[in-house]
Amino acid sequence: MRQPIPFPLSKDKTFFESLNDWIGDVFYDELPEKGYDLRDEQIFMAFQMEKALKEKSVMFAEAGVGTGKTLAYLLPAIAYARYTGKPALISCADETLIEQLVKKGGDIDRLDELFNLNLDVRLAKSRDQYLCLQRLEGAKKRSGADFLDDIESRLPEFVNKTFSMQNTYPYGERSSFPEINDDQWQQVNYHPIQNCAACELRNKCGQTIHRNHYREATDLVICSHDFLMEHLWTKETRIREGQTPLLPEFSQIVLDEGHLLEFAAQRALTYEVQESTLLDVTESILADNVREKTLNMIEETIDLHNEFFLLLRKNIVASDEDRKAISRDPALISLGKGLVNHINLLLEEFVFEGELFTIPEYELRLAEEFFEKYIFSMGLFTEEGDAVHWLEIKDDIETLVIMPRLVTDILDEKLFDGKVPIIFSSATLSIKKDFSYLSDSLGIDKYQSFTVPSPFDYEDVMKVLKHPLEQRDKFQRAYDLLSSGEQTLILFKSKMDMENFKQSLPLDHAYKIEFEGDRELSTVVKDFQDAKFQVLCSYHLWEGLDLPKEALTKVIIVDLPFPPQDPVFEAKRKFSSNPLEEIDLPFMQLRIQQGIGRLIRTSEDHGEIHLLLNEDELALEHLWQEVLPVTAQNFLKL
Repeated sequence: MRQPIPFPLSKDKTFFESLNDWIGDVFYDELPEKGYDLRDEQIFMAFQMEKALKEKSVMFAEAGVGTGKTLAYLLPAIAYARYTGKPALISCADETLIEQLVKKGGDIDRLDELFNLNLDVRLAKSRDQYLCLQRLEGAKKRSGADFLDDIESRLPEFVNKTFSMQNTYPYGERSSFPEINDDQWQQVNYHPIQNCAACELRNKCGQTIHRNHYREATDLVICSHDFLMEHLWTKETRIREGQTPLLPEFSQIVLDEGHLLEFAAQRALTYEVQESTLLDVTESILADNVREKTLNMIEETIDLHNEFFLLLRKNIVASDEDRKAISRDPALISLGKGLVNHINLLLEEFVFEGELFTIPEYELRLAEEFFEKYIFSMGLFTEEGDAVHWLEIKDDIETLVIMPRLVTDILDEKLFDGKVPIIFSSATLSIKKDFSYLSDSLGIDKYQSFTVPSPFDYEDVMKVLKHPLEQRDKFQRAYDLLSSGEQTLILFKSKMDMENFKQSLPLDHAYKIEFEGDRELSTVVKDFQDAKFQVLCSYHLWEGLDLPKEALTKVIIVDLPFPPQDPVFEAKRKFSSNPLEEIDLPFMQLRIQQGIGRLIRTSEDHGEIHLLLNEDELALEHLWQEVLPVTAQNFLKL
């Protein structure tokens, strides 16, 4: 049920004039009366939010840790949502940060209680965060693993029985299965290969039920940047095909940790060709009555596909990066083009099979959709263009990934079109109050911006300690630093670095250590905050992690977080006149500010940042020291 605007409107004032008055009343009077500090930085930000809403502008709102920026953007956002009759869309960096925003006792929960707003807040998670009943069924046929039985036993009754649709309710989120690790989840979650539109289980699907639920939100819809980008890229196509867009119409967008939007946009526009997926798809259509000509063409397609991946592996450029560059061998390109031509002929044969009803409709539509995407993806790879491509392991499967180098034109058309106000919110959007790195990467020409500092006196509560080390000695130093027994976050540049550290640990170590990926991440974070284990190792939690007081008192940064030497960033460097200053340094400076920002979250926090630095990293001290809140001191040996 839609709730009223939280302040009265009159004929004498516009909505925005009344909103301005209300913001003043709330922050100057009501919040102090309820025991909250009066923060000039927070009040300034709230009034700037009102201005952005009124002018429907793009605004970079950089507010230091402790300013209360979430409250500053939420109050105007909720009022504007109720005024327009459309929810505000809050987009977070990832699913873990979504959970943190809506957790019990979090900012939204606290705001709701303070002002009795009866907020309607709903989560719209990325599709891979939901269980797929078809994939669960397929996994059970291939394996008798206990975790599959556990998932099945926890399904609602209406999934396996005939009930009125009134008895359905949302289920099947990744966070509902906290003890299942990422590798197990990737066997049963939604996968792009699935043809949801033709699935006979669609009305019982948890993802479908969740989607219907959050589309009815009246105040706030909270999603990830990845899901927002997927919505924008697929909106027109879904409407054209008679489907509902992934997200409802919204009145405004708040991009929390908005500096990560570019990478989400690139991910949403990637195309993938996986080695084993083609075999899985073709196996599902090898029915007894399929014509011999079609069967032969399917077998030839599998052989050509396997030959392509065999040659692809031979053309990988050796590196330690997760994303492996690929040499454009003429023989590889020629084979790819031949494969596309062959699959086009196979699709013609599918038309005959469809008319003869030799292949079940769902399997046939799934195969047709898969091969159409396959042709498009392989076409991008084989043609000379502006795409970036690489090979990586995804869901334990070798995957050819193709991605556009630039997303600025598409973002300008589909996001920054002036139809709704867009607010970027973070403690780190600029490099020394210069927003050009972010605006250039997103193609934003017109924007408003401001920076307000943190109210904390970092000199009193934080120490930054630098450790001059040989690169080979970093893991041992990180391990030695655990002896203090403090709650410690170890941040790595990549998953591979984290896994290498994991392998380096003594088998008989006595520390309680958890690694990102071993369990559902939001559950791991909650357990860490509750001190159920001492050390959290992550390559992902550089931003957004909010662990106040004694929940986190030590952060170890193993390497300066420069961008990887992978095909994506190599493409950015290739088109830059000064890659070090325009690409690498700004990325590192923003990232290290984010990592250090995990430590001090409230006025009661304290602790140490440990920077493990090799000779090359120490030589750049003047470049990373200038973005730190305090001067780094030399570490005195243990």
